[in-house]
Amino acid sequence: MRLTSVTVGTSQPRVLASFYARLFGVEPSALQDDWAQVRTPGGMTVNLEREREFRRPVWPSEPGAPVATQHLDIEVDDLTEAAAHAVACGAVLAPVQPQDDVRVLFDPDGHPFCLFLG
Repeated sequence: MRLTSVTVGTSQPRVLASFYARLFGVEPSALQDDWAQVRTPGGMTVNLEREREFRRPVWPSEPGAPVATQHLDIEVDDLTEAAAHAVACGAVLAPVQPQDDVRVLFDPDGHPFCLFLG
């Protein structure tokens, strides 16, 4: 067995595919209204699938709010530079940063993702 991809539920697959493509410096490998895909330079594929009842997750979790059930961990060489690049691509830095060697950000649909030093 070999894990090759992860599928993320979203209200806007095309928007998120464009965001992640900019983040990774690639072109989206598929762009449809209900499904899109980005193949990352590291070999993993991020699939973005429309969820009609999507509600923006809250992180850190709060009682009664939608929970972020997964997040992407992205290894980087320079944390400051990578975080600035992510923000320039459309990410938002999370107000809570639990570790000095990790940066938590939110993609345009509110999914958290982490940048960490390799």
